[in-house]
Amino acid sequence: MDGGLTQAESRELDARIQKRQVKEFMNVFGNLVDNCFTSCVDDFTSKALSGRENGCLSRCVLKSMTTQTRLGERFGELNAAMTAEMQQKMR
Repeated sequence: MDGGLTQAESRELDARIQKRQVKEFMNVFGNLVDNCFTSCVDDFTSKALSGRENGCLSRCVLKSMTTQTRLGERFGELNAAMTAEMQQKMR
């Protein structure tokens, strides 16, 4: 055996990875909604958001999305560096 995965194992692994990614995305999205709502919405006398609340929510979501994007980029950079280091050691 060469240590590789069979097609069935590979499909199972892909399905599990996809399921985990969806779960993680939902957690990040839920945290974003909770954080921005808690930080920005404080007037419950109307169904509509005030101009201040709407602006705050827009800034909060943009800042959170930018942060998540940068964290993802940085993780990719670190992962690539670690992969390159491991490949170098294997030579």
